[in-house]
Amino acid sequence: MPKNASRGSRGYGAVFAVREFRFVFAAHLLSLLGVVVSEIALTFLVYDLTGSPLLSALTFALGLLPYLVGGTLLAGVADRYPARRVLVVCDLLCAVCVGVMVLPGTPIAGLLALRCVVAAIAPVFTGTRMAALTDILGEGDLYVLGRSLLRIVSQSAQLAGFGVGGVLLAVVPARGAICVTVGTFLCSAALLRFGTRDRPARVAGRETGRSGALLRDSLGGARLLLGDRRTRALLLLFWVPAMFVVAPEALAAPYADSLGLGPAALGLLMCAMPVGHIVAELYAGTALSPRARSRVVLPVAAVGLLPLLVYGAGPGLGWALAALVLAGAGAAYVIGLDQWFVAAVPEELRGRAMTLLTAGLMTIQGLGMAGAGLAAEFLPVHQVVAGAGAIGTLCCLVLVREVHRTGPHGPRGRATEPDGTTEVRDGAVRQVASG
Repeated sequence: MPKNASRGSRGYGAVFAVREFRFVFAAHLLSLLGVVVSEIALTFLVYDLTGSPLLSALTFALGLLPYLVGGTLLAGVADRYPARRVLVVCDLLCAVCVGVMVLPGTPIAGLLALRCVVAAIAPVFTGTRMAALTDILGEGDLYVLGRSLLRIVSQSAQLAGFGVGGVLLAVVPARGAICVTVGTFLCSAALLRFGTRDRPARVAGRETGRSGALLRDSLGGARLLLGDRRTRALLLLFWVPAMFVVAPEALAAPYADSLGLGPAALGLLMCAMPVGHIVAELYAGTALSPRARSRVVLPVAAVGLLPLLVYGAGPGLGWALAALVLAGAGAAYVIGLDQWFVAAVPEELRGRAMTLLTAGLMTIQGLGMAGAGLAAEFLPVHQVVAGAGAIGTLCCLVLVREVHRTGPHGPRGRATEPDGTTEVRDGAVRQVASG
């Protein structure tokens, strides 16, 4: 991609103009839809085989819990091996795991174990892809918009995937629906293999090695990242709001029941927050300049959870939906936070940083859901959601202050410029990388 390509076209169109990104985007869309469909189908299959609501719910939970293991113990893979190889191998391993799930003789314990393996691979894949985007799109505004597009697809795929999965289960058996995921993983692997360039590993000379060395690299990277005040503050600004904002979604079913609402209203409550996020992020990516997106990060992060306080009054469906849409819109602050994080992380740690970010985000959301459910055993649902908004806002204010105090410079002394380029202290400017 020519260095001035980002100047010739602006916004999301400039991102799609990069050939490699189109392949990454298509692979992401396919695999994500397949994962959502398989989650529904696997949950249905486990319940059909056991009749146990606990095991059925555990199937969903196992999609979150292993993220912490994969994201901490295997994070070094993202930097030790070429990104394309890691991505393709992850897709193929997931295809094999899902393929074994389809076999009629696979026991329930085997299904759950395979679900754990797929979930442990996920943060390595996602972190590697996030780091590879800086090679494909550069470290400036194109990267920010590319990450934004993948987030928007993730939110949209959840909405579409649950609908597609429900329709699919109405016409084919659960194992047949799971087969769809095998195909999507294989298609994703093919797109990444033949549509992206083969680049060397980020950490030279460490492509091979024993598992002990990989474990040391993974844990050592996590210690370095969490030990740096600026990077730690940025990671927490990704994680902490996400921990509290999941409360209304986790408690949507009991809240709808408390209002005497049916399944249609429950569906609206589940969709409201993703819709708010998609609309706000699209607006931020198209209408705001890089400078403006950077300026709104801290203010929006500070107040993003305030709409949940509406739940304190026990609102009806209309007010609850409005609060959820606004809370979802508040999550759009991450489009500017992405650029700050890239600027703060040394290139040789970037794969591990993105993997740790992904693992922490999924784990913290799981803890937030569990905490909201536990609190709802003792308090009314509307008070729990309002409490999450209040406590979360206080935590966010502390984090915003900490991020502000650490300043714009990361460990390498770099700062993000308003035009999306990266300035090094010696005055040299690194332009958007060729793609």
